[in-house]
Amino acid sequence: MSLQPIHILITGGAGQVGLELQRATWPEGVALHAPTRDELDLTSAASVQALFDKIPFAAVINSAAWTAVDKAEAEVAGAFAANAGGPALLADITRERGIPLVQVSTDYVFDGDKPGLYVESDPVAPIGIYGASKLAGEMAVRLGNPRSVVLRTAWVLSAHRANFLKTMLRLAADRPALRVVDDQHGCPTSATDIAGALKIIVLRMIADEAAPTGVYHFVNAGEASWADLAREVFRLSAEAGGPAAEVEGIPSEQYPTPARRPKNSRLSMAKLAADYGIHPRAWQFAVADIITELNTQGARA
Repeated sequence: MSLQPIHILITGGAGQVGLELQRATWPEGVALHAPTRDELDLTSAASVQALFDKIPFAAVINSAAWTAVDKAEAEVAGAFAANAGGPALLADITRERGIPLVQVSTDYVFDGDKPGLYVESDPVAPIGIYGASKLAGEMAVRLGNPRSVVLRTAWVLSAHRANFLKTMLRLAADRPALRVVDDQHGCPTSATDIAGALKIIVLRMIADEAAPTGVYHFVNAGEASWADLAREVFRLSAEAGGPAAEVEGIPSEQYPTPARRPKNSRLSMAKLAADYGIHPRAWQFAVADIITELNTQGARA
């Protein structure tokens, strides 16, 4: 007798985390579904309903998001539609179907003024539209489906899509020196490792209706400024024969952007370690793996 597949919906499948979720190794019998925006419109209740009527999902991982932080300042409605409206629709339908929902969120829900590591119970106070829209999504998920986990992360990096690491390597190909902000501190985090944490969480939630719920943080271990991260990227790239540049650290005031960034994005991992047994590796090892993958891609090109 054949077992019925366990269907898991992954939204945002074309993003950094969504791509890594699809590349991860899942147990036999798990069927991943990562519809395109044409196949699933998360701003449309009818589109969401139609997909759930078609496939008996066992769980949902929502990694879809409006991530254009600066653009969100001018396009408030679009940011809230994606980052709050979509999660609200998913919370409603997953609650109705009695299945868990895992929502990916961000350090931008904090103002960055705390001197130490942020824990999940710290007061939230976003300083921009992106952070406010993601906080609204968190609230929609937590209030809309009691069987939900919100996983906040930060400074996401991978060999795919646009991110800080790839931008640094692109700029270093043409410039011998770069000025990089040195007064914002956070935890560089691999999208591969985020996907690994999401996999552990969602599989446990499917198997155990009493699995822990609530808000959690996941980042790679350690901390850095953006300038520190750039220096490590260039060190590793140079060792592999790739582009590198000298890095001059500068204050945020010398690199103005439409949206303010939190000065402190460091997140505590203690709660996730206690409840789910997840212990991340150091960010330097994660960055090294990304550099290796990019070099492998270049060798194949």
